[in-house]
Amino acid sequence: VKLLATGVVAPFMVPLKVTLFAAFVVALPYVLYQLWAYIAPALYRREKRLALPVIISSVVMFAVGMAYCYFIVFGMVFKFIAGFSPDIDSYFSFVLTMFFAFGITFEVPILVVVLNRVGVASYEKLVKARPFIIVGAFVLAAIFTPPDVLSQLLLAIPLVVLFEVGLLCVRMFGRRDEGNDDDDEEES
Repeated sequence: VKLLATGVVAPFMVPLKVTLFAAFVVALPYVLYQLWAYIAPALYRREKRLALPVIISSVVMFAVGMAYCYFIVFGMVFKFIAGFSPDIDSYFSFVLTMFFAFGITFEVPILVVVLNRVGVASYEKLVKARPFIIVGAFVLAAIFTPPDVLSQLLLAIPLVVLFEVGLLCVRMFGRRDEGNDDDDEEES
């Protein structure tokens, strides 16, 4: 399939978009560290121990999500995309949106574990939220993917599976004691 530049600024915007996304991926560890440095003073010592594992796993899982999108999703959906719009600018905009959506999707297990470890959501609350998460996964997939069922399933199913992986991690490594906040206050 041959992609065309139909807009006047498309030959300029496509490399700019690719460069900006590459810069985002390269800067992600530093941005996550800065976010953590902003939040860390308000957290207990036990919660601060999550910093390095969360930052490293976030970067790795974002990269895994982009790789899944590139090797699995684009391999199956490219013909539909190219037939829908042969314009290179809209194609790259779509690709970058998909990379971002799948990168964020693969952060779900980390988010679930962090929510549990900081005491926002217990395992029981997360299990009760499961039906809402499943419906929300399919709604998000309908928003971020092209209007074909295959690409929507390729986003929604990993989102649900990764939520379940997060629940499994919470069950194995999550916060077990709900009433131990007094000990945290004494530590700080």
